[in-house]
Amino acid sequence: MTEGTQQTSSDNTAISPFRVGFPEAELTELRRRVNATRWPERETVTDDSQGVRLAMMQDLAAYWATGYDWRKCEAKLNDLPNFTTEIDGLDIHFLHVRSQHQDALPLIVTHGWPGSIIEQLKIIDPLTSPTAHGGTADDAFHLVIPSLPGHGFSAKPAATGWDPARIARAWVVLMRRLGYTRFVAQGGDWGAAVTQQMGIQAAPELAGIHSNMPGTAPAAINTAVQRGDPPPPDLSAEELRAYQQLSGFFAQHVAYAQIMSTRPQTLYGLADSPADLAAFMLDHGDGTGQPGLVERVLAGTLDSPLTRDDLLDNITLYWLTNTGISAARLYWENKAAFFDAKPITLPYAISVFPDELYQAPRSWAEAAYPHNLIHYNTLPKGGHFAAWEQPDLFTAEMRASFRTLRCRD
Repeated sequence: MTEGTQQTSSDNTAISPFRVGFPEAELTELRRRVNATRWPERETVTDDSQGVRLAMMQDLAAYWATGYDWRKCEAKLNDLPNFTTEIDGLDIHFLHVRSQHQDALPLIVTHGWPGSIIEQLKIIDPLTSPTAHGGTADDAFHLVIPSLPGHGFSAKPAATGWDPARIARAWVVLMRRLGYTRFVAQGGDWGAAVTQQMGIQAAPELAGIHSNMPGTAPAAINTAVQRGDPPPPDLSAEELRAYQQLSGFFAQHVAYAQIMSTRPQTLYGLADSPADLAAFMLDHGDGTGQPGLVERVLAGTLDSPLTRDDLLDNITLYWLTNTGISAARLYWENKAAFFDAKPITLPYAISVFPDELYQAPRSWAEAAYPHNLIHYNTLPKGGHFAAWEQPDLFTAEMRASFRTLRCRD
């Protein structure tokens, strides 16, 4: 399904160039399946409280089948340096974009679900070529953007065990293999889980981490929101808002994660129906309330460069690689909580976007990381997919977050 330039070396540490290339027959079959969708009746409410609305899905499907061009995305991907390498018995795909600035800081950025490396495409040039985007040479990064196991162009695990902790260890192996002796890491969603595991493991080469979905909740709070307990009376206004957001997430928006964490193999529709895959990916509970955010993207009313084609690029990547179920298994593998404070002592930078699942209060962040919180900032706009939704703000946060961790002569 993809074209890879494989090295003949028997060394399983080899790094091989990779090129994306799907046969036209795969795209023809995708359009046929979209057109052949058997639609249900419309929802019986006038809002999205029952899920992704029929009219929105039919409009998106009509464009997907007739106006959307995957080859544009394929060309963008192939304009970037793509590679694969075997780590712990699994082929890992990654983008590796080096800055022209010699002293650039190496940064590994990890996507989440239902995301992919496509989430990060708009931040690559601003981070690696800062002088062309309002920055200085001192703001430059060398970027490594891997595809999670079972996602995108990385291989699908054939056995259990690939949880965030194991992925975190693999990412350190990857950075070492690329020759980086000092680097930083960033992630949101699953990327946050992996990046925080990297922080817990504290490899000597890792100088610090950043997350836009950090774990900061005190243990008692994390337990209470999952039980549906009323908020404690002594919370500040900021803490009460976070408590209510987390309570609402567990009460109303976590169903997608529960089905994947318990019965991922049952989701055969993700492999068989493009419409089912698209609807499931679009309705997963962003802080602004998916699919409401998607409707704003499609209507052009979201204050963001995120477009309809961006959404379909990501969905189509999942379809062409048939990774709906293999990606879902990461939820089954994971046993760690998302939102609780983590035992991390490395330098930790946090960015709080207003439409994230919850806005981590400064008080929780400072209590969780009293000696190592090197950056905390609240942003005026943006949500769960921060790099995708607000690439300029995200870029500025990366520059500010890691400024103190750069080596200076």
